[in-house]
Amino acid sequence: MNTKTVLLASAALLAVAAPVFAEGHEGERGRDGEVSILYWQAPSTMNPFLSGGTKDVEAASLVVEPLARFDETGTIQPWLVDEIPTVENGGVSEDLMSITWKITPGLVWSDGTPFTSADVQFTYEYCTDPEGGCAQGAKFEPVESVETPDELTVVVNFKEPTPYPYTAFAGGESPILQKAQFENCKGAAASTCTEENFNPIGTGPFVVDEFKTNDVITLSANPNFRFEGKPAFAKVNFKGGGDAEAAGRAVMQTGEFDYAWNLQLAPEVIAQMETGGMGTTVVGFGPLVERIELNHTNPDPALGPDERSVIRPHPFLQDPAVYKALSLAIDRPLLVEIGYGQAGKVTCNLVPAPEAFNSSALECSEQDIEGAKKLLDDAGYVDSDGDGVREKDGVELRMLYQTSTNAVRQDFQQLIKEWWEEIGFAVELRNISGSVFFGGDAGSPDTIQKFYADVEMYANTFNGTDPQSYLGGPLCSKIPSPENQWQGENIPRFCMEEYDELWAELSRTAAPEERQRIAKELNDMYVSNGGQIPLVHRGRLSAHANSLGGVKLNVWDSELWNVADWYRIGE
Repeated sequence: MNTKTVLLASAALLAVAAPVFAEGHEGERGRDGEVSILYWQAPSTMNPFLSGGTKDVEAASLVVEPLARFDETGTIQPWLVDEIPTVENGGVSEDLMSITWKITPGLVWSDGTPFTSADVQFTYEYCTDPEGGCAQGAKFEPVESVETPDELTVVVNFKEPTPYPYTAFAGGESPILQKAQFENCKGAAASTCTEENFNPIGTGPFVVDEFKTNDVITLSANPNFRFEGKPAFAKVNFKGGGDAEAAGRAVMQTGEFDYAWNLQLAPEVIAQMETGGMGTTVVGFGPLVERIELNHTNPDPALGPDERSVIRPHPFLQDPAVYKALSLAIDRPLLVEIGYGQAGKVTCNLVPAPEAFNSSALECSEQDIEGAKKLLDDAGYVDSDGDGVREKDGVELRMLYQTSTNAVRQDFQQLIKEWWEEIGFAVELRNISGSVFFGGDAGSPDTIQKFYADVEMYANTFNGTDPQSYLGGPLCSKIPSPENQWQGENIPRFCMEEYDELWAELSRTAAPEERQRIAKELNDMYVSNGGQIPLVHRGRLSAHANSLGGVKLNVWDSELWNVADWYRIGE
């Protein structure tokens, strides 16, 4: 079977379709006034290349857009191009060494200037500058170069045959930046361009009027948006901050807001809110996983700020007996029950979805306190002075466990602390405002990227239905450090040569069954070697006002992917 036949055989990888937009709600642009959106984790930037935080990526998706998106079914859709390139239509080369995107003629930026291939090429250069610390660097890992034969043609050349070419410039995590606006913001200057990062010029349905970091974003309808009569809303009030419970109540009980994101709340709290009758919850399962990341470097405060979480190894967390004991001590079914109910499932995997990529090789569904103790005993960790804390070679098992401020996460922290202390650890808890924790600010000591703790807990996911780029996150080259502005997807600082080699094999493998096998093997390798402790496969749950139409929850891209189609019902 030749590579063309193999590539076309994978419907899951190459599902393409024409974009579908809401019908029957035509009218003038801005006819429905204002829509109010509430993200209780406040955005800290409108540049998704400077933050891996979902809140920042999704806020930015109102303004900046990729060449292609993934719809609510996970199907890739043309967005700023005429069609999705494939081998069949000639857009992907027979040897799988390049993909050619044809930009839709006549597209303009919100400032009225033409959108061209030069902007796409610039975005590649911006994200791959080694001093820039691009938070989405794994998406460009397979790319050798980007060429622009003419103003409407983009040719992405790969380092080697690349069966899945839809990583760079596809999905909300990889949008296009305007070259004219950002050309002086490459490399080390990226984080200093406050005006550009807060007020990007885009092709999306809205433009930024005012950005108040970690607070409020006000936006207006883009007068140059490519679809007549869209968006229906003239203004967006995008409020950040507070907590998930207040956000849910603001939509479902008081009606103050039209949309509330990520209602990470106990099931009984959601049920009570729904009795308010003013809003509706929407839920879907994608690859979102609540996990505990294990620091592979030393976060000791006695080290300098540029040495913490850089110097290897961690005093004890890379010992298999330690990280396996930590995992064994956790009662995941109880966490699901108290935290998510039907919106959660036990998972042992980094990638629990799509189902074709969900490994069954790992087992973690049963808590085993005694088994955890035995692992530590056999490895020589003992409590020699009777203070309840084990030690070995003079190093005590003391950990700082941090996460974002959220009722469910604090409940999880308390339970996990009790279980870990039962097997001989001393655990200090810390919670940080989500706006700061997920903010990606290179100057802050409190971000997930800095990781000035032993373990940290949060959820993460990826765009689309193929995990290649996501599984590229743990590559040795993606570790955050002072040299790359503390950006990079490899937050645990995991580094394993065998993993890097296997990921490279995935990137050049075409057969769907083989891609699935390799992806599962990467998943198992990462988890089994202490990259992270998966906890809960989370459903994405948000809420919208009953008066808000056009909402389609999307677990494969930005939740705000089709905001141009939202409209007010009955007005």
